[in-house]
Amino acid sequence: MSFNWKRLDHVQLAAPIGSEAKAIHFFKDILLMKQIEKPENLKKRGGVWFQFGDYQLHIGIEDPFQPAKKAHPAFEVEHLDGLKDHLTNHHIEFMDDNNLPGANRIYVNDPFGNRLELLEWK
Repeated sequence: MSFNWKRLDHVQLAAPIGSEAKAIHFFKDILLMKQIEKPENLKKRGGVWFQFGDYQLHIGIEDPFQPAKKAHPAFEVEHLDGLKDHLTNHHIEFMDDNNLPGANRIYVNDPFGNRLELLEWK
């Protein structure tokens, strides 16, 4: 059998039941991702989807819920310093990390405690 890897289609993070509004506030209103419609047959599962560039982030409902504190997606951004100012203005805490040579990066938790890495290559 032969196949080729094509691209990353989406990343999914878990969230607790009833947390869609918090997800929309954080990922759409603060991180400025575009909210996209889920297919009709998947809406009954809850959750919410977002798009940024050619990629998607899916927030799926999990019960019982446990945040991913170590495993995480890493998002490459432009103007990380501007994003840090933006997060500070919205009272979102983040942790600077300079352990990856050639990268300016931070870690931030989503409203559910999932770890997100945000980085800009120098």
